[in-house]
Amino acid sequence: MSQEKKERKLPKVLQGRHVSNKKLIYSIYFFLRLSVIVMLVLQFFNRNYENMLLCVLTLVLFMLPSALERRLNIDLPDTLEIIILLFIYAAEILGEIQSFYITFPYWDTMLHTMNGFLCAAIGFALVDLLNRHERISLSLSPFYMAIVAFCFSMTVGVVWEFFEFFMDHVFLLDMQKDTILNTISTVNLDPNHGTQAVIIQGIQDVILVLEDGTHQALGLGGYLDVGIVDTMQDLFVNFIGAVVFSVIGFFYVKNRGKSSLAPRFIPRVLEPEAPDGPANASQEE
Repeated sequence: MSQEKKERKLPKVLQGRHVSNKKLIYSIYFFLRLSVIVMLVLQFFNRNYENMLLCVLTLVLFMLPSALERRLNIDLPDTLEIIILLFIYAAEILGEIQSFYITFPYWDTMLHTMNGFLCAAIGFALVDLLNRHERISLSLSPFYMAIVAFCFSMTVGVVWEFFEFFMDHVFLLDMQKDTILNTISTVNLDPNHGTQAVIIQGIQDVILVLEDGTHQALGLGGYLDVGIVDTMQDLFVNFIGAVVFSVIGFFYVKNRGKSSLAPRFIPRVLEPEAPDGPANASQEE
């Protein structure tokens, strides 16, 4: 039986892919899904309902790649799909439930860098699909496509920071992780009430004066910055990830078909499936 006939017998989501590669994705998906289900059961017995919701959300997010493939009739490269699954697991299960964000200081930075890279890949793929679509008259240059991908990635990064800010201020969470600083500068301490920044160095502790008059030393070893440093670091590493893939995408389009790296991250449109019939069956034979 020819390879073409074998692929036609596969489910639609599998068509156009090498079967062994797809088995690798299914193996990773099965392991991650099983791990989340075990975590869900443990959180149920611990009566930690917030973490249970995170597990359910993770299971839903795991279904997104296949759902997008079927809905948009596209083929997600194996490398991209594996990274997406690992990214979801690393962010929700390891980061939130297993507290990797606290245990490993650069865990959040790594994920935001990967997010910038992935979002640039998605933005680039969207423009590339439109650029090559027969019914849409777009003819964008490689440079312009790279700019659009970069802007798409940065927009997603900014919107996410808006979401973190909203959750922190409305529900009093701490998604924008705080940073301990030993030096600050502020115009609020200008004795002339002007715009001259006053620099304070060597801060070792912050003492809170509560409304009932009691004092509480935080004992953190410095000034408690509430979110701004974390936000700027996240946007900066998102910027790095977006720039890296935008450059890769630029050369991918400029030298179409000569890149071995970019196709691992850029989805492709599947050809319409030929209807089964006597005429087609005779041609296949």
